[in-house]
Amino acid sequence: MSDATVAARPATRQFIRLHANDDVVIATAQLISGTTLGAEGITVRGLIPPGHKVATRVIAKGSAVRRYNQIIGFAKADIAPGEHVHTQNLAVGEFERNHTFSTDVHPAAKIDKPATFRGFARPDGRVGTRNYIAIIASVNCSATVVRGIASHFDRKLLADYPNIDGVVGLPHPLGCGMGGTEGMAVLRRTMLGYAKHANFAGVLFVGLGCEMNQIAPLVEELKGHAPGMLQSVNIQDLGGTSQAIKVGIERIQAMLPVANQFERQEAPLSKLIVGLNCGGSDGYSGITANPALGGAVDMLVAHGATAILSETPEIYGAEHLLTRRAATTAVAEKLLARIEWWKDYVARNGGEMDNNPSVGNKAGGLTTILEKSLGAVAKGGTSTLEAVYEYAEQIDKQGFVYMDTPGYDPVSATGQAAGGAQLICFTTGRGSAFGCAGVPTIKFATNNALWNRQRDDMDVNCGDLIDGVPMPVISQRIFDAILAHASGEKTRSEMLGYGNDEFLPWQIGPVM
Repeated sequence: MSDATVAARPATRQFIRLHANDDVVIATAQLISGTTLGAEGITVRGLIPPGHKVATRVIAKGSAVRRYNQIIGFAKADIAPGEHVHTQNLAVGEFERNHTFSTDVHPAAKIDKPATFRGFARPDGRVGTRNYIAIIASVNCSATVVRGIASHFDRKLLADYPNIDGVVGLPHPLGCGMGGTEGMAVLRRTMLGYAKHANFAGVLFVGLGCEMNQIAPLVEELKGHAPGMLQSVNIQDLGGTSQAIKVGIERIQAMLPVANQFERQEAPLSKLIVGLNCGGSDGYSGITANPALGGAVDMLVAHGATAILSETPEIYGAEHLLTRRAATTAVAEKLLARIEWWKDYVARNGGEMDNNPSVGNKAGGLTTILEKSLGAVAKGGTSTLEAVYEYAEQIDKQGFVYMDTPGYDPVSATGQAAGGAQLICFTTGRGSAFGCAGVPTIKFATNNALWNRQRDDMDVNCGDLIDGVPMPVISQRIFDAILAHASGEKTRSEMLGYGNDEFLPWQIGPVM
């Protein structure tokens, strides 16, 4: 087991120690001044919220502070045993990371009878977890028409088509004023990825007509759709908004009988690609939900499925744990190259890599980006890292892979879906409300308090690990949920209608 995925030991009533070499333990309940942590032989000084760190030894100013047996920052002041370790006395600092390559690679486990799921087989060999028709805007100027067409197809109108999950509109704020920039290339790659996505039986592109992001070249690149299931309309060619909506509705209506012919059937798990994301993380994320999801990822890989780890600014500082698992030196070097790209990207935009964690992350107990990243990497389990992809590139390797995305959840999930992910796994400690358009999003609560408070948004609880439920039991719970939701069981975000506003391609570069 790698350092980043050390399983939490069963909790005492007060705290968790993650590793013998750590300088801190994690409070599992509100600790008040004077409380004795018996197993550690220390007395709490001040108020320590649940999920936050307590120093277990004298830490001198300037010294490294360890959690997960990894450096999470450096003391800004002398810290006494029992003190709260957080933003007032802990900060990021520069230190040499040991980027060894491929030293923790091991053969994947073999499963005699791989699991299956019930999905929609497409003509190009892909298998969808859902059966939607997508309406994709080429430019912000066509967003209103996209919404107008999509809003026509409510559940009542689709009642005669029981195999269709819906008609989903995908408007976005980009598509012009970008010229031949890197951002335009990323946008077009994203649109192409969604247009060929296994969860969409049919696709309608909607353009204005005069935008930089022209539809015709996109359509020329696409192959594999059933006859009549790839269509386009241009507002200017049709005489305006009302006529474009009318024609768009007609073209979607013609697709409905064809889309309804697709039925769920058994498919090998090797056809499933799962995106891994976390949002609204807290001090429990790297203890419960993230490593439990990592255990489920190892199970998925053993069954032949693919899992995508992403959010590069939120693996910064933990990338050395991934280079150890790289299948080849080239894979490790590509990951480090993406880290260097991000350093340059934030620098030229006046930012810093340690502008994380967010306000909510800090309230939940996370102090530095290093600490957050070490917990986030745990989502990737222990399997070999087979490949590294740029944003929205098509995933063509099986197993555990990495895609370079921002940490911003809608942008990250959009890139993973464009790469082919038919399902998203999303861990949260603070209670993120999120869903991905056309791609079911399973949400995992990191703690019992969140599970009990926000059940309306959560699908799976991982917080009972703190109560002593073994990690493998929770990983199996996650694996079973993935199979169920891939086979058609609705997620909470789907029931609540999330997704349409979360389609958000990555905007890179200048807008002119």
